[in-house]
Amino acid sequence: DVDVDVDVDDDGGRPTLKNDPKYEKYFKMLKVGMPLPAVQHAMTRDGLDPTIMDGNHNQPAPQPTPTGGNGVPLKKDPAYTKYFKMLKLGLPMGAVKNAMGRDGIDASVMDG
Repeated sequence: DVDVDVDVDDDGGRPTLKNDPKYEKYFKMLKVGMPLPAVQHAMTRDGLDPTIMDGNHNQPAPQPTPTGGNGVPLKKDPAYTKYFKMLKLGLPMGAVKNAMGRDGIDASVMDG
């Protein structure tokens, strides 16, 4: 029986951002001295929201929602209209996600 000491918040037992395995490699990059913009670029490349590093690292990562930040369904959110139009025109999902990453938008929202 191995006891693992992981900081968890009261938010459903999820690990804090700095202890979340999903973000572990980015904190390691910061620890070895990589500048924050380089780490954020790596997160964008990997389809994660780089702005999460600006928040409190002692809180769990925010849970993604199927709606845009303003409560509008993602498909109807003006910020994402361009990407849904690309899909409607027949572009592959990979190309759309690449465009989102290039525009600084978290492409993982398209997975839901």
